[in-house]
Amino acid sequence: MNRLSFGNFVLDPQRGTLQRNGEPLAIGNKGLILLKALLNSRGQVVGKEALMEAAWPETAIEESNLSVQIAALRKILGPAPDGGAWITTVPRGGYCFVDDDRGSGGLASRQFSLPLSRPSIMVLPLQNASGDPAQDYLADGITEDIITALTRFRWFSVIARNASLAGRTASEIGARYFLEGSLRKSDQHMRISAQLSDVSTGSTIWAERYDLELTEVFAIQDEIAERVAGAIEPELLKSEGAQAAARHTGNMTAWDLVRQGTWHFHKIIRPGHERARELFRKACELDPGLPEAHIWLARVSAGIIAYGWSDDRDADTHEGVAAALTAIGLDERNPYAHYGLAIVSTFAGQLDQAIRAAQKAIEVVPTFALGHYVLGMARLFNGEPLPAIKALEYGVKLSPYDPHMFVWFNMLAVAQLLAGEPARARDSSLRALDIRPGWPRTFEILACCHAALGDWEEARKWSRQFLLLGIGTGDILAPLRHRNPQFADQLRHWLALAETSQQP
Repeated sequence: MNRLSFGNFVLDPQRGTLQRNGEPLAIGNKGLILLKALLNSRGQVVGKEALMEAAWPETAIEESNLSVQIAALRKILGPAPDGGAWITTVPRGGYCFVDDDRGSGGLASRQFSLPLSRPSIMVLPLQNASGDPAQDYLADGITEDIITALTRFRWFSVIARNASLAGRTASEIGARYFLEGSLRKSDQHMRISAQLSDVSTGSTIWAERYDLELTEVFAIQDEIAERVAGAIEPELLKSEGAQAAARHTGNMTAWDLVRQGTWHFHKIIRPGHERARELFRKACELDPGLPEAHIWLARVSAGIIAYGWSDDRDADTHEGVAAALTAIGLDERNPYAHYGLAIVSTFAGQLDQAIRAAQKAIEVVPTFALGHYVLGMARLFNGEPLPAIKALEYGVKLSPYDPHMFVWFNMLAVAQLLAGEPARARDSSLRALDIRPGWPRTFEILACCHAALGDWEEARKWSRQFLLLGIGTGDILAPLRHRNPQFADQLRHWLALAETSQQP
């Protein structure tokens, strides 16, 4: 049987070997069978059933076995010369081995454009600025963990700067962004500096510095990886949405429509959400098999309900839940799909379903900040302030730059207030106020916090602000009040005290 070649690899099916640059690679029998099947149909989609039958003939197995083997193959092969993946996932289809020639006959010309149209990030090795060569291992380890953490997110592809790419710039490789940084260790302290830059303009999109205690190396590596991944993604969502919105809207793909919609969504104003919903609906019509289109339709439906912009709550709830369930059916391993179901279920009052969906999102990606945020919100609305605090605080730690951070800080403040911690609740509300100064619900929560603390002058000030701006606005806490009359009574009591500014 002829050997199969691609890039710098050679697969010899007869001998059962895979080589890269003439060096043998460790690969299992199932991996060899799957790789052969994909190579024999390169450029074409191979269904999951066909692959499972090839590797496990006449055996009933779970689909997860195939997913594990494909993931192992991707790890062995690494990135393709253009920085993308050799093996792409086609939603509702299966897998495809991308042609070496990605021109008119390759996958790029097909309808399955999502994997190749995502923005890509080159992760450069962290520079060891400690002056101690013995710390090189720490910089390398954290770099690898950051790469691993980033690959869990679905909005971009990650290119590791390996030996085959040495000497080539991010632009030459085709990356749209690059992440670089440095590590400096001194005694039991460590500082990590990182920044994300746009390749085309050279401008910095995001930069941050982390100072940590060096108590345990591997815990620190996880900490940095989680923080960097959680902080970068919201910035990419905003920048990608802005780029899509700036382009001509004629002849746009479904993926472009989704990205343009996210830009409007993150404005967090009624016209923005309504425009985003139009775009997400169009994306669903144009490509019903695109999970992200349905995910964002679920998210915007939840936002329209939560912020009091819905003209028909039942219809918006039905549309949001249906979109989320469709997304899960298309891509069950996508944490955003489960988040979409969780957030829309939360404001539909279906809290048991919301909690299960949030827990599933976290199960898929444990460092998925939105999963922790929505779990905290659902727990709070379910009358569980202490578990809510834990989940919300972890979400803040993972992704402190989420565009909706003012909402999450307010949810944290309410949970802290109802858990008997009014001082911490006040501080959380003030952080929300810094992010979104004019949101009326923050004024209500601050008035309640100061009333609980007995600070009557401040309580009166915030109460007046709320009465001036908050009447007639949407009540994001409505599910909490409806589900927990005792908490509703307590909040009403504090607000009444703030209005009268009299100690009981």
